[in-house]
Amino acid sequence: QVHVVESGGGLVQAGGSLRLSCAASGGTFNSISMGWFRQAPGKDREFVVTISWSGGTTVFADSVKGRFTISRDSAKKTVYLQMNSLIPEDTAVYYCAVRRSYRLSRYSHDYDYWGQGTQVTVSS
Repeated sequence: QVHVVESGGGLVQAGGSLRLSCAASGGTFNSISMGWFRQAPGKDREFVVTISWSGGTTVFADSVKGRFTISRDSAKKTVYLQMNSLIPEDTAVYYCAVRRSYRLSRYSHDYDYWGQGTQVTVSS
């Protein structure tokens, strides 16, 4: 029912910024949440941030608090991840996911639909 597509990744120097986009289609957005996860080579998938669609409540991973922000555009059914003050440890494939609940979760297995991922590389 739900199709998810990420975009906006690229190569950036440490201290720089990138904005990722996640466009979703299908289903209702009244009772869903959307999340960003990332996975570096040889490492497990890691939670980044999640947002409830209707209320805008957010939860951030400690590693990105104060550097990343998240927003949504209801008309475009798109969520944006603004990444500032990037560090090499942020290098990973970033995935957007949709959860069929307004309740927020940090865990990959709680999400129902996933995008293909977009590469973010931060050079030192």
